[in-house]
Amino acid sequence: MKKKILLVIGILFGLMFINSGLNKFLNYMPVPDDLPAEMVKLMTAFMTIGWLMPLVAVAEIVGGALFMIPKFRALGAIVIFPIMVGIVLTHIFNAPSGLPIAIVLLAINIWVIIENRAKYLPMIK
Repeated sequence: MKKKILLVIGILFGLMFINSGLNKFLNYMPVPDDLPAEMVKLMTAFMTIGWLMPLVAVAEIVGGALFMIPKFRALGAIVIFPIMVGIVLTHIFNAPSGLPIAIVLLAINIWVIIENRAKYLPMIK
């Protein structure tokens, strides 16, 4: 049962990150009108660095795709983890309204990392 739950959560988690990454390239989701001023300034600053958003988008797409496949979920969790930390910190300091979903996503990512901890041990030995 645990594997089935993890499969469903992994697919939904992966699809969400693939969608987010594709949106950075294709801009098909409108920007909310009620964004805090600090968030607008932060996103403008990120956009002035020409290579940053495409790098994040590629990491989200690749990490999300890996997260959806059970065999590669451990690798996908590690690829997504730094992005998740950035998302949580952004919501803590600039847009607290999105913090609950960010914490849930971080918890899912940490859960997958803990479930696959045996796969990471050879890297640190």
